Amino acid sequence: MALVTGKGICGGALISSKWVVTAAHCYEVSQQVILGVHSQTKKDKAWQIRKVKMRVPHPCYDNQTKVNDIMLLKLDKAVKENKNVSFLPLPESGKHIQAGTNCHIAGWGLVRNGDMKGSDVLMEANVTVIDWRKCNSEEYYNLNPVITVDMLCAGSVDNKVRRDSCKGDSGGPLICNGEFRAVTSFGSKCGLLKKPGVYTLVSQKYIQWIKKVTRGDA
Repeated sequence: MALVTGKGICGGALISSKWVVTAAHCYEVSQQVILGVHSQTKKDKAWQIRKVKMRVPHPCYDNQTKVNDIMLLKLDKAVKENKNVSFLPLPESGKHIQAGTNCHIAGWGLVRNGDMKGSDVLMEANVTVIDWRKCNSEEYYNLNPVITVDMLCAGSVDNKVRRDSCKGDSGGPLICNGEFRAVTSFGSKCGLLKKPGVYTLVSQKYIQWIKKVTRGDA
């Protein structure tokens, strides 16, 4: 898990020693990446701090429709893997994820609606994948915006327990069955049962784009 900082914070996934995947809407935030972070305020010797050498948002990213909300960050120096820092390799297949699948999210974003700032420590939660057609239905996002097949909805399916990503978690990875499968993109407030978090699915087209941009550059 990478902490992407600048004008605010975002999350990110370290996919190799020099490349981080995050959300395209985190462009202005993406000035520096810190690896090995648990608490933002307690600087640790385990931290590896890198400047962002190059930002590569998806060429077809649209801020209005939220499509193609994915970006690559090239770091100025290689990151070393250790007990505090590990790579999240791309999935072997970009196939869709079945509704009902339990996935895992993490980030330093807001813990609840109304908070003025995000969490100091890395927070984690389990969320459930919701069928994209249901997510587009009138009682959910009502096609505003359209949830495409390259997006994924995930949140709570139980009214008693509300788990969700929130502001500041953008760009962080969604892990399903041990694989990096999606990038935190957007939502409507946080923890609303019928407004689950929406993620950019790391689909086959994005896997191919990432490989083309990175060209095997570890």
